Amino acid sequence: MRRDDNVMRLAAAQPSPREPQRAGSDQWADHHAMAVAPAAMDLIFIEGFEGETVIGIDPGELHAPQPLRIDVVAGLPRSGACISDHIVDTIDYGSVRAALRDLMQTHGVQLLEAFAERIAQLLIGQFGAHWVRVKVVKPRKFGDVEAVGVAIERWRARPGHDSLLDWMGRGLIPS
Repeated sequence: MRRDDNVMRLAAAQPSPREPQRAGSDQWADHHAMAVAPAAMDLIFIEGFEGETVIGIDPGELHAPQPLRIDVVAGLPRSGACISDHIVDTIDYGSVRAALRDLMQTHGVQLLEAFAERIAQLLIGQFGAHWVRVKVVKPRKFGDVEAVGVAIERWRARPGHDSLLDWMGRGLIPS
């Protein structure tokens, strides 16, 4: 059965707004709840990580390290560590901290956006996060501004699941 057929089947199973839901028709409600309600997510975070790196586009930023402040939040659906009490069942923020220190020395990018993306992909790829929020800040970049920076969010792609935009656009462009 194609995914389009599944979507149509679920839509057909939806009770009309005027029709009360009948006993035994909660199959739609279960599917709807899974599609709408987010899964329980455990959040592991590092706030205020500070380090120095060479990053920027202004000539004065290209040779001397400057301070950055990084906040990272990584989500895991119901971390097994809550039950097992073992570090291998979660994201070890000590290891994340060490990886951030290494990345500050080796990233090779100029923009904070690209640097934040590298952090997000590190957390997803190496540490198994399903969702991440990364905030990278240049404190006191300008004398009259406390900080400038960027914040991004990324999600792990689920194998076999296309995005809504992929689904909506299917068939519009010939292959």
